[in-house]
Amino acid sequence: MTMIRPETEMKDSGIQWLGNIPKEWSIIKGKYILKQLSRSVLESDNVVTCFRDGEVTLRSNRRELGFTNSLKEIGYQGVEPGDLVVHGMDGFAGAIGISDSRGKMSPIINVLESGECKKYLMYYLRGLAFVNVFLGLSTGIRERSCDLRWNKLANLEYTIPPLSEQQAVANYLDKTCSKIDEIIAEAKASIDEYKELKQSILFETMTRGIQSDRKYKTCDYEWLGKVPEDWSLMKITHILDDNDSYPIGDGDHGLIKTDSYKSEGIPYIRVQNIGWGTPLLMDNVVYISKEDNERIKGSQLKPGDVLFVKTGATIGKTAIVPNNIPISNTTSHVGKITVSKEHNSKYIFYLLSSFIGYKQFWDIACMKATRPELSISEIKQMKVLIPSTRDEEDEIVEYLDNKLPEYETLICIKESLINDLEAYKKSLIYEVVTGKRRVV
Repeated sequence: MTMIRPETEMKDSGIQWLGNIPKEWSIIKGKYILKQLSRSVLESDNVVTCFRDGEVTLRSNRRELGFTNSLKEIGYQGVEPGDLVVHGMDGFAGAIGISDSRGKMSPIINVLESGECKKYLMYYLRGLAFVNVFLGLSTGIRERSCDLRWNKLANLEYTIPPLSEQQAVANYLDKTCSKIDEIIAEAKASIDEYKELKQSILFETMTRGIQSDRKYKTCDYEWLGKVPEDWSLMKITHILDDNDSYPIGDGDHGLIKTDSYKSEGIPYIRVQNIGWGTPLLMDNVVYISKEDNERIKGSQLKPGDVLFVKTGATIGKTAIVPNNIPISNTTSHVGKITVSKEHNSKYIFYLLSSFIGYKQFWDIACMKATRPELSISEIKQMKVLIPSTRDEEDEIVEYLDNKLPEYETLICIKESLINDLEAYKKSLIYEVVTGKRRVV
């Protein structure tokens, strides 16, 4: 039976980031236990990709979207099932694994053989990645990057237990990590379910209202289904604040550079601060100076402004500027709407967070062959479904304010569980492959 034994006789490894290791373990440089392979490519080979979660498989087994295909496959190499693979650029983030497929790989990827247990070496390298050892050894200037080409892997020190213990470690981590991954997968499935339920409630409420015993009609957008007879489908420009100089727009276009960011000052809202219909995410907010804020005053935000991502893969993410935020500003990748006082701005936020907004965002974006992007003129053509009275808008907002937080709470609980399990898995791998905990 495999057990974790915390007590064991240790010795100083002589390596600062490694500390003590079991007395009978060795420290060996990679060039003595690893061999870099250079397999030929077959005409029938398809592309194999090394992913950051450690899976090394045919690209087609995961997804095709989001990859850049090389016009000329210069230097591509063959890979066989069982080969140890280390991504030369993404290895620092965990792109290290054992290939499950025959195929071809980019020359940026190391394909390796060893007389030691390759699965153990995989876990060892991933363990170092998880505690940022590779980033600590990096000599590059690019943030969050590390070159893990063969010369670095060859000169890296490896903790090497007896071969039988290497296999025991690999078997233990396979079994334990598999159980952890199953729990994580279940939690992610629950999150998807909660998000679907939330979206269902949003769409139902934003197209049917909350009042019973009313008449319905078919509107211009058939996909909306039946909507209340007294509601109106109108251009978004009809609900803007005409008293505002810039009631709809986006942020600066190149005036603010990343080296202008400050640790304090005026909050500068970026794409990463916008969630999927959530409050603003301020944990990683950056700031700009008062002078820079004045230079781009046309994009200054106010409490109640509705924000949306207008470029890239996350088009349609929405947020609302809370009342307790000071004057703030935003990038050109984020659009903003200042809603007329005749309407409840949070109603517009909920509407754009629903399928009504998301479908229109992407219908516009998908018409373009280049990078998905929405112009302000295109946003002005979008339609919003508006109740006949402000009172009904308020009622809907109050209903959703009471109903949706229960799903957000459930999502947060599952996300916290996932984060804890991911952190535990990474810590466990590092402790086991460095002998801090022994597998017997």
